[in-house]
Amino acid sequence: MSTTEDSFNAFVTRCDVDSGEGALDDLTVGVKDNISTEGVETTCGSKVLEGYVPPYDATAVERLKDAGAHIVGKTNMDEFGMGTTTETSAFGVTRNPTNEEYVPGGSSGGSAAAVAAGDVDAALGTDTGGSVRCPAAFCGVVGLKPTYGLVSRYGLIAYANSLETIGPMARDVETTARVLDVIAGADERDGTCGAEAEDYVAAVEDTEGALEDATVAVPDELVGDGVEDGVRERFDDALETLRAEGAEVREVSMPSLEKALAAYYVIAMGEASSNLARFDGVRYGPGGEGDNWNEEFADARARFGDEVKRRIMLGTYALSEGYYGEYYDKAQNARALVRQDFDDVLDEADVVASPTMPLTPFRIGEALDDPLQMYLADANTTPVNLAGVPSISVPCGRAGEDDLPVGLQLTAGRFEEAKLLSVARDFEAAR
Repeated sequence: MSTTEDSFNAFVTRCDVDSGEGALDDLTVGVKDNISTEGVETTCGSKVLEGYVPPYDATAVERLKDAGAHIVGKTNMDEFGMGTTTETSAFGVTRNPTNEEYVPGGSSGGSAAAVAAGDVDAALGTDTGGSVRCPAAFCGVVGLKPTYGLVSRYGLIAYANSLETIGPMARDVETTARVLDVIAGADERDGTCGAEAEDYVAAVEDTEGALEDATVAVPDELVGDGVEDGVRERFDDALETLRAEGAEVREVSMPSLEKALAAYYVIAMGEASSNLARFDGVRYGPGGEGDNWNEEFADARARFGDEVKRRIMLGTYALSEGYYGEYYDKAQNARALVRQDFDDVLDEADVVASPTMPLTPFRIGEALDDPLQMYLADANTTPVNLAGVPSISVPCGRAGEDDLPVGLQLTAGRFEEAKLLSVARDFEAAR
């Protein structure tokens, strides 16, 4: 673990929670600041929750403690998870340890930066549309989005309930698997989490031959014109590595993916509009000021940052009378098609492969001036959340004039994390 100060602004709050002996007692861990930690401030990267100290632990945190993990801080994030760069945090921009002029990705950028800088051995992030895999790719670390329903969301402050999951990040696949081994499994406090965990550590301990005779599907829709040349070159190199290890690489078409990004943002913003309605200064968040309730309510809501306000407004519009059927219903229909496409392809293939992000990291400030550019960067990650399947980002080289990290995204069928981790570990070892 690094002993340097937090020069990358990876943490919102530092803490020292040491729970004794267990399977993870040799690991230092960071926890994203939207995951509840008993007695430790949890802000969601927002002034709206500044000073909030949860009276209980999220299930994932509780399980980390039970396993002896040493929790050293709450990591910085885009406000309420809304962003791709960790620039919308009310507590300042997180910088990418590989090059401080660039963003670390988001919204779990603080977690990825802390891992990349060596300040922690592993970290928890949350992934709603790529928020674990994007920063993992941008910072050159490993990030796993589990199957929806494998890791309990109890204690996670919600952004978009039907899409988001808690997932681990680390510098290698083995450590990622060790953390997943602890946090995964059914939880009676979360009605969406009922799956039994497998032995994920065993899955990566002996991966020799995991890629031999494996079938890797590459969707045309995820490697098209929107992928930067340098990223495409590193992705092609990764495919050659997969072939050299005995995998069959097969091009496929998944037509629904062309609609996935639009569907994702309609659904995510609609759910965000509903979830964040509670922060009105009466039920949650600091009270506003004014001569009447309407003024106090407006003042309290004005404390959200610009990106959160934008998504609330767009979500409210999509859910409003007269537009619900035009936007939200159609988005849910598109979601069903995305899930079916993944099911069909993964019936014939072991994993789906693509670049995690179609580009290398943005320079700090670049994406904030063009939110649409930031949204479009999520094109390769959001379909996975719509389908609810597991996906991992593994480093696969560097690209561009400034030699910035590139990630390979591998996706498997629902609850096939053991297979996914073994394939990822085999690729990691072969590079």
